[in-house]
Amino acid sequence: MMPFAHILTIIGFTVVVLIILILLIAFATMFIHDRRQDRHPVLRNYPVLGKLRYFLEAIGPEMRQYWFNSDTEGKPFSRDEYEHVVKTAKYKRDVLAYGSKRDFDKEGYYVRNALFPKQMEELKLDRETKVKTYKYLLVKDSLFGMRKEDRVEDESLAYLLHDDDAVVIGPNTPNPFVSKGLIGMSAMSYGALGKNAITALSLGLGIAKGTWMNTGEGGLSPYHLKGNVDIIMQIGPGLFGVRDKEGHISWEALKEKAAIPQIRAFELKLAQGAKARGGHVDGEKVTPEIAEIRKVEPWKSVDSPNRFHEFNDAASMIDFIEKIREVTGKPVGIKLVVGSNESIFELAAEMKRTGKGPDFITVDGGEGGTGASYQELMDAVGLPIKSALPILDCTLKRFGVRDRVKIIASGKLITPDRIAVALALGADLVNIARGFMITVGCIQALKCQSNICPTGVATTNPHLEKALVIDEKKWRVANYLITLRRGLFRLAAAAGIDSPVRFSHEHIVFKDDKGVVQSLEEIYSQINDRIMKIKYEESGSTTAG
Repeated sequence: MMPFAHILTIIGFTVVVLIILILLIAFATMFIHDRRQDRHPVLRNYPVLGKLRYFLEAIGPEMRQYWFNSDTEGKPFSRDEYEHVVKTAKYKRDVLAYGSKRDFDKEGYYVRNALFPKQMEELKLDRETKVKTYKYLLVKDSLFGMRKEDRVEDESLAYLLHDDDAVVIGPNTPNPFVSKGLIGMSAMSYGALGKNAITALSLGLGIAKGTWMNTGEGGLSPYHLKGNVDIIMQIGPGLFGVRDKEGHISWEALKEKAAIPQIRAFELKLAQGAKARGGHVDGEKVTPEIAEIRKVEPWKSVDSPNRFHEFNDAASMIDFIEKIREVTGKPVGIKLVVGSNESIFELAAEMKRTGKGPDFITVDGGEGGTGASYQELMDAVGLPIKSALPILDCTLKRFGVRDRVKIIASGKLITPDRIAVALALGADLVNIARGFMITVGCIQALKCQSNICPTGVATTNPHLEKALVIDEKKWRVANYLITLRRGLFRLAAAAGIDSPVRFSHEHIVFKDDKGVVQSLEEIYSQINDRIMKIKYEESGSTTAG
């Protein structure tokens, strides 16, 4: 009888031979196929080996993100920016060591520190409202061992504004919207994001208190309501959620939405920074539930028109706004993108003439994000937020209507210093989208449009969505927001003011690449002078003065 060891040797040898034969057959098949195909020249000249080129190309974004880009490179957000959000959300820490990685030779904005800053106890804020969350303590983080972390309960101030400084939108409406937090969640629709992501965001924002979430143009979903947080319901040109079968606005549906206590305001989306056009959702994302919420057909791609059919100029838009305000009894605003110095003139002039208009204007910078858009719209249409904000602010002031409308700014404002600059440039409030996406697990895979988001954030695929654990991520949403607000008060103290609502031109300076410093007051004055020199006629045409 053959020894057992010999049997194992024969079996092993046979397996190895079979594997080699299978590999040889596979390579031969690929060789013949690649040599004969006519689509890829590289594969015709280098069969099999040429596939390595396409493999390396496919993993290139991940390799650059984790290995080859420096910590301050990478788009849309660098590794440092991304990790800042993750760490504040997970550990509730925003402390760095050794020194800044900012390139101080480049041009940029700086907060003007006061010779005698405010003490923290001198700051004017709500010192009664506190928030309990959970955060992680990093116990051990070795190179090859498992990271050891302890989850602990944490209680802190919510860092809300003092009652005297609360921002009031639509004070003359039957139901004004009062906010004691300067930061809210920008428009993100259910459908573009999955139900777990929307639910975690709603619960987290509700935990943090004093904030709001914007539904996006996809309509109000039950997941937006989970956290009992204030809601701004966005209405896009597709009228999703408030339309009839023919696609026209349904005033009855609008009344039903207005009766929901959590809905504090409505916003008409004219455009957003990453796409000065309507939205798009691929058919595979339009589940029966999403179709019911949007009042569209399931499994069919949904496109929102470039603009509303209900109006085609500032006068008819203001009439439409007035009708919505009359029907709902709640503040109504618009979301727009600034394209030039004179792009807001028609709106501001009509507001002055009629004494009517939006209660708030959300201005989205060209650097803003989206689930899906086109390269030419992302890169070339719409001014960035630091250019758009002062143009809008100056234009509204020129026509004497600035005191009637609040400005909400959005466009990569994910850190306290960026928010402070936006407030100084004319914003009253700030919206954040991608920062909050990162708190619930986004890794910048850049696959939002494909419904295959690997972390379950921007997908409605149930298999992928289950990766996002709501009871874990909701705390990170709250921690990130609270830490942002704390950082804003810290910056206010450094600037010598008692609240971030008092950030103004005098508190920010701009340094160019030669080291020359200009105050924001000088820059703002130059922008204002240009706005004032533009001649505006009743016909609506504009000419340079």
